[in-house]
Amino acid sequence: MGCGLRKLEDPEDSSPGKIYSTLKRPQVETKTDTVYEYVLLDFSLEGSRPTVQYVASLVELPQALQPYYTQGYTLAALHPIILSVGRTRSLPFSLLYRAILARPRPSKQTVSMCHSVPVLRVEEWPLPGESLTGDTVRALIDRVNSSARGGVRFVGSVLQQVSGISNGRVHSPKRGCRSPPRTPPRTPPGDKELEENTYSPDLRLLVFFHSWAPGCAPLDSLACQYHQGALSMRVSRKGQVVSALEADWLELTAAYYRKGWSLVDSFVYWDTPKGEPVPRSLEGLFVYEERSTSPPANDTIVVEQWTVIEGSNVKTDYGPLLHTLAEFGWLLTCVLPTPIIRHDSDGNLATKQVVFLQRPVRSHAAGQQRRTHCKRRKKESRILRSVSRGVTSPVPPEELSPTTGGIGGFPVFGGGYPSAMSHLEEGGFEQEEGKAEVTCM
Repeated sequence: MGCGLRKLEDPEDSSPGKIYSTLKRPQVETKTDTVYEYVLLDFSLEGSRPTVQYVASLVELPQALQPYYTQGYTLAALHPIILSVGRTRSLPFSLLYRAILARPRPSKQTVSMCHSVPVLRVEEWPLPGESLTGDTVRALIDRVNSSARGGVRFVGSVLQQVSGISNGRVHSPKRGCRSPPRTPPRTPPGDKELEENTYSPDLRLLVFFHSWAPGCAPLDSLACQYHQGALSMRVSRKGQVVSALEADWLELTAAYYRKGWSLVDSFVYWDTPKGEPVPRSLEGLFVYEERSTSPPANDTIVVEQWTVIEGSNVKTDYGPLLHTLAEFGWLLTCVLPTPIIRHDSDGNLATKQVVFLQRPVRSHAAGQQRRTHCKRRKKESRILRSVSRGVTSPVPPEELSPTTGGIGGFPVFGGGYPSAMSHLEEGGFEQEEGKAEVTCM
C-alpha cells in the first residue's frame, strides 16, 4: 500500500525485540488515568516445574485462575509458548502455555461492583481436518458472534491437535492454520457442521469467554460484535520451517484501531498444503472486538519479542517491558506466537512472539490529526529495540498486592530499577513537531 518493506532481517539476528508504535516515545510514556497490573502464569500439560503449574487440560484453566479472578484480574491473552509447525516432530516445551492476566490498579476510590468479577468459561469446538482453512475461521467468527449475542465476551482461542473425539487426548498444540487451497472455496461450515461428530476430527478449538451474572455485565460488554481483519506477512524459510518474518503491523491494524475496536485474537495459515509450492508470504485473520458503546480511537504498540527458555524455565521474555508500559495505561489484548525458533549462544531455546497493546487516544484533536496525517504520509518505520532482562516466577495469588513491592512476581519499575523503556534506542519515535504519525515497516 505504498509502504516499502525493508529487507528481511538476518536470520541470525540476535536482537531481543523490536517495538513499533503510532506514537513517539514521550507520548508513549505519558501518564493516564488508568494504570494496569499484570500477572504472567505458565502452565504445562505434561508436568509441573518450580515456575510452571500443571493442568491436565486447558479446560481446567478457569478453575486454576479463579484465585486471581477474586482479586480483580481477568484473562487478557493465552498462547502456546512454542509452535512446532512445519517440523517433523514436536519440540520440547510444546505443551507449555502462557496466560496473561490484567486488572486496573485498585485505588481508594474504587467502588466494588458485581460486574468487576466476570466468570471465565471455556468451550470445546471440534473441527474437521488437519488444519484450519480461511472458510472455517470465518465460520468460527460467526459462531463467536452468535455466542456474544447471549451477553458474553470473547477472550481468545487455542487450537489443539487431539487423537479423536472419543478420548480427546492432546498430542501437541497448534496455532497454525493451513493456507487456503488454490481452488474455488466451498461453502463455509455452519454451527451444525462444526458440532456434528459424523467425521473423526483431530483438531479442536478451545474458545474462552467471559460471562456475568444477570444484570451485572458492564454496559459496554453487552452485544459485542467481532470482525475479521486481514493479516499478511513476508517470510523466509529453511526448508518448510519459517525462520524469519516481517509484517506491516501498524498498517494492518490502524484502520480498526481508529474505530475504537480491540484486537483480541489471530489466526495464521502457517502450514503449506502438500504439493503446494512453499510461499514467500503467509496470510491469516485478525479478530477485532467492537463494543456496543462508542469508545475513542486507540493508539497501539506492537512488540516483536524473543522468549528464551533456560532449562525448564522462561529466562527472558516481554514481561519486564509489559509491566513498564502498564504504568502508562497500555493494555495487552493479543499475543501472536510464531514458529520461529532458534538457539542462543548458550544453547537455550528461543522463540519469537508478537505482542499487541492498545490505549485510547488522549484527545479528539489528536485522533483527528492522526487520521488526517495517515492519509497524507507513510514513512519508513521507526524501530526500537528493547532489552528485556530477567523473569521471576509469579507469586501466589494471596500475596498479590500493590504494596508487596512487585506486580505478579516482577519488581515495580522505578525507585532505582532501570525502566525497560530506557533500553529503547533514542530517536525511534522521532516525528515532525506537532504531528502524530502511524509508522509502518
